[in-house]
Amino acid sequence: GVVVAILIGVSLGALPAAAFVLGAFLSLLAGFVGMKAATYANVKTTQSAREGSKAMALLTALDGGAVMGLAVAGLGAIGLGVLYLAFKDHDSKTLSSILHSFAVGASSIALFARIGGGIYTKAADVGSDIAGKVIENIPEDDPRNPGVIADNVGDNVGDVAGMGADIYESMVAAIVAAMAIAITSENLPPLIGDAENNKLIAIGLPLVLSGVGLMVSIVCIFIARMMKHMDPAKVLRGALILPPIVLCIASFIIMKVLGITQAVTAVLTVGAIGGTIIGLITDYYTSSTPVAKIAESAKTGAGTNVIHGLAVGMESTAIPMIVVAIVAYLSNEYLGLYGIALSAVGMLGGTAVVMTVDAYGPISDNAGGISEMSGLGPEVRAITDELDMVGNTTAAIGKGYAIGSAILTVLALFSAFNIEVNHVRSLAGLGNVELVLTDPKILIGILLGSILPFLVGSTTMLAVGKAAGAIVVEIGRQFREIPGLMELKAEPEPKKIVDIATTAALKEMIIPGMIAIVAPVVVGFAMGPASLAGLLAGSLAVGATMSLFMANAGGAWDNAKKYIEKGKLAGEKKGTDTHKAAVVGDMVGDPFKDTSGPGIAILIKVMSVVSLLIAPLVALL
Repeated sequence: GVVVAILIGVSLGALPAAAFVLGAFLSLLAGFVGMKAATYANVKTTQSAREGSKAMALLTALDGGAVMGLAVAGLGAIGLGVLYLAFKDHDSKTLSSILHSFAVGASSIALFARIGGGIYTKAADVGSDIAGKVIENIPEDDPRNPGVIADNVGDNVGDVAGMGADIYESMVAAIVAAMAIAITSENLPPLIGDAENNKLIAIGLPLVLSGVGLMVSIVCIFIARMMKHMDPAKVLRGALILPPIVLCIASFIIMKVLGITQAVTAVLTVGAIGGTIIGLITDYYTSSTPVAKIAESAKTGAGTNVIHGLAVGMESTAIPMIVVAIVAYLSNEYLGLYGIALSAVGMLGGTAVVMTVDAYGPISDNAGGISEMSGLGPEVRAITDELDMVGNTTAAIGKGYAIGSAILTVLALFSAFNIEVNHVRSLAGLGNVELVLTDPKILIGILLGSILPFLVGSTTMLAVGKAAGAIVVEIGRQFREIPGLMELKAEPEPKKIVDIATTAALKEMIIPGMIAIVAPVVVGFAMGPASLAGLLAGSLAVGATMSLFMANAGGAWDNAKKYIEKGKLAGEKKGTDTHKAAVVGDMVGDPFKDTSGPGIAILIKVMSVVSLLIAPLVALL
């Protein structure tokens, strides 16, 4: 962060460097606050379950998640709003560089929090599971297992701080993309009858809409709290489906009052409904018939279980990508490229609720771990397990939603990049850069871009594998060398496992982080804006499908294992050969869904934001 801030300061000035630092700081702050809240909430959730109140346990976990959700959405809106109010009277070049730098700050933290957090959490999870459940044949979250603490910490690192940084960055990038198009575009669609103020309205509107989305989210969180006595699955699904509906109604009223065209409401509606559909499709592939079929395939061994999970993951990419394409097409029909950016803002309108529901997952999961380690008995664990199972499903929905919104955001950023390049070239009296597929520079860029998601996927998968192997070795050493550990007469040494996971996360996230930041800079300055546009297009096409495939396959494998554990597969239960085969699939899926898939989605966003920032510098090359 310090290095990038210095480079931005040298090339663009002190104000953009300060904006970069602010964007990074607010992302870190949201993650810190969220993890603190989650750590307090998981103990309180366990206590509520201990007192026999499932409704209070659900409410406590939901409230803990809401702290993170509101911090993410609130800090993003406040940060951008303050910058815009402070610098709106400056020239367009200065305002653009400040906003773009803020987005790069948010992106840089999201990159490291998501990839580093993913490496940490999955190394701890996989290592702990292999050493405990497979080698030593002891239950999950058993207090004798030195890796359990690291595993529980990892849930917060990956799904609270990591997911929070991811959603925060998507929200900021979508708003900045819309504002960037409004600042530099010479053909803005008419939003208001007063043509003189049309540009001003277009620049500020994304911020207004994000504020509306935040208010809608607050209302929906309180509605979800009122439903605490209902089935937890219905409460959380309702919390995810409600915001788009309320947002569309609120937008219709506000646009009418402000005298702004209702095409804005149409675009927001398209984006919000698109996000909901992607979430529901993800829900289907990670908790319904496909999961039952993956569980069934485990009867013939781990190989068929893995093959079936891969097939389900591949199939699951089709409908979400079609939905994104339809959203982009309709938004373009209503309001052009600016409409695509606004539809991404609409899709992220319920950011606070999505993050609330996602952070609920690790809180309820850790509540179950605390219950097991404390020996609170099966009746307490039954409540926490039910909450955790729902949390796993909603976490999968959250990942699908995050990736879908990332794809739409990158489309908007790609458009903003091209408009910015041609705006700078027109000011210099040069012709536009035409993106023609027969141009060798663009084709080379596309081919180079298609490589990058595979490189990030490979490095992150290997990172988890290496770190998990080191953790298995250390846990095995402790079981062998600590007298009385297996008999509960001695304490394990969890700190050593935490150290291994942390060191691996810090070390192994450097290469994927460098790829995301350095690749667009090298290609942009070495080959020019046309090749950089090709790089973004290639990485978007491959990265979008690959991240969806990995996230959904991982979620399906995880829930197939739980499907067997719950006794839903006739004649099968924990400890059978079928269950062991499903555990292997789950271990493959862990880094798929929590490290590589989200990491690739972050890659394409970071590359797009960095490209937008350097667009004025490479436009004339």
